[in-house]
Amino acid sequence: MFRKLPKFEYFRPESFEEAVKILRKHEGQIRPLAGGTDLFIAMKEKGAAWENVLDLKGIPDSDFIREADGGIEIGALATIRSVETSPLIKEKIPLLAGAAGTIGSVQIRNKATLGGNLCNAAPSADMAPGLLCLGAMVEIMEDSGASRIALEDFFVGPGKTILRGSALLKKIIVPFGPPNSAGIYYKESPRRAMDLAVAGVSCLLTFDSAKKKCLDCRIALGAVAPTPMRAKKAELLLMGREVTEKEIAAAAEMASQEARPISDVRGSAEFRREMVKVFVRRGVWHLWDWAKS
Repeated sequence: MFRKLPKFEYFRPESFEEAVKILRKHEGQIRPLAGGTDLFIAMKEKGAAWENVLDLKGIPDSDFIREADGGIEIGALATIRSVETSPLIKEKIPLLAGAAGTIGSVQIRNKATLGGNLCNAAPSADMAPGLLCLGAMVEIMEDSGASRIALEDFFVGPGKTILRGSALLKKIIVPFGPPNSAGIYYKESPRRAMDLAVAGVSCLLTFDSAKKKCLDCRIALGAVAPTPMRAKKAELLLMGREVTEKEIAAAAEMASQEARPISDVRGSAEFRREMVKVFVRRGVWHLWDWAKS
């Protein structure tokens, strides 16, 4: 049931420094607003209410996508649609563009932001697995200034990140993959479009120059644990080896064992484990075929 939005005080800062000060002043009684695709649903459907809302969209140059220092920097306010359609991302990191295209509808992607997708910290966040495979970093703005941490350390639980008090996510830093590498993201959802992932799997493989051996392997899982996660034991079963049906099957099985899914209205834990197995197998085979072509 939709409700009317509750009354709240509205702030629209013009810099991250100003935003941090406002957050500090109203700590515990304020919620940042990026795209609003999650915030307003929570307020209208779930009865969530905050005394104050901090609209970050007025901060200049907070939605950039640019090449820098061997990778791509993405402003926290960059929309999912801009990530999906960015010529730079499509050329350099197509895995990320592909994952962005699986989220909601075009209308939703035009409003939703990359920073919002990550800060919402849903276990099913579609952008997280690919970014984890790519070794992404996040830059956080606090009273004391800016600092960077690995995205892998950003999520601490369902709906929870390390952001506390006046801290804000400012940008995401995504390194370019090494030569002879490629990645892919698969998602299982009840509907073909505009639905949350029941299971999501991203694979990123790097091959030797002869394209006979897997030098590095990254496998990340979504919607099958309290937070998006790397399947590191499964990765080790492929690293430094020739890709064969036996190795792929072993890695897929290990990834499904590393997952920590729950059963809910969207799917059972057993189904989620099976989809992890299917997607890891499918992803590695797809990337292996790409390497040989």
